[in-house]
Amino acid sequence: MRKILAIDGGGIKGVFPASFLASLEEKIGQNIGDYFDLIVGTSTGGIIALGLGLGMSAQELLTFYEQKGPGIFSKETRRGWLSRAKKSKYDPQALQNALIESFGDQLLGECKTRVVVPSQNLIDGKIHIYKTAHHKRFVTDYKEKVVTAAMATTAAPLFFPAHVSETGVPMVDGGLGANNPVGLAVVEAIGVLGWDASDLRVLSLGCTSEPFVVDYKSSGLTTWVNNIAIINTFMTAQSFHSLGTAMLLAGRDNVVRISPTVPKDKFKLDGVEGIQELKALGVSEAREQFPLLSGTFFQSKAEPFEPLYSLQTDETITDLIGLIRR
Repeated sequence: MRKILAIDGGGIKGVFPASFLASLEEKIGQNIGDYFDLIVGTSTGGIIALGLGLGMSAQELLTFYEQKGPGIFSKETRRGWLSRAKKSKYDPQALQNALIESFGDQLLGECKTRVVVPSQNLIDGKIHIYKTAHHKRFVTDYKEKVVTAAMATTAAPLFFPAHVSETGVPMVDGGLGANNPVGLAVVEAIGVLGWDASDLRVLSLGCTSEPFVVDYKSSGLTTWVNNIAIINTFMTAQSFHSLGTAMLLAGRDNVVRISPTVPKDKFKLDGVEGIQELKALGVSEAREQFPLLSGTFFQSKAEPFEPLYSLQTDETITDLIGLIRR
């Protein structure tokens, strides 16, 4: 059996999946990342995926949101109205500083679990997916800094500017193509890793959901622009498409989707005032779901991940080349 964890994007609402996982983790008494063979996350879910992949506990990641979230989305980092006309709503430096403080200079190659984190290249429009070295084709990403991948996948348009990598490529939020990455996760498992679909068990976590309401009788600016209905419609469609893809490929009964429905506008992407309620919601949802999930996901840890390429291998090759030259 191969176990997959997929985590949606959602800004500060990432507190919910972080709290949910931390509560499950407390019940099993071990780092929850150790129980999954593949972890895929988009935007805020990408931060969680990268942290778990590095061996951090879900509790540490929840603490990250509680302690750093208010500073990332604060009055000090929020730009004025005139500045927002040409720039993003928030200065990204606070986010980058928080990520550096948590992840340091660690590289993707130091992940202990297979990790996939999507972003988008603004030069050619292609989806850029950061991956650990779990396939022979993935020969470069393991040398990338975790902070680089995290900044790229969280660069949500309007909220943060595009993140320009060290190579000069501007990257934006992976949520534009895969805000719910569960379909991407299952495709990676079957199409890239070659795992048998019947062996997959998938846990898909959202950052809460809202009732879908659109005035379909109107097609003017009031409906599609002023109420941001077009964005909500696009994101909802993408999520259902991704979930449907995962269920079709892996089997409906092998995919568990958890994203509790809350009142419309209850929580916002930058609504730090909702952190404690999101945390409480994660705790209560974990209490309800643990008996249903434990038999499938938490009876045993995943097999150790052995990357095809590693930093240690690079050092060994460099040493051998040095010896040959001498």
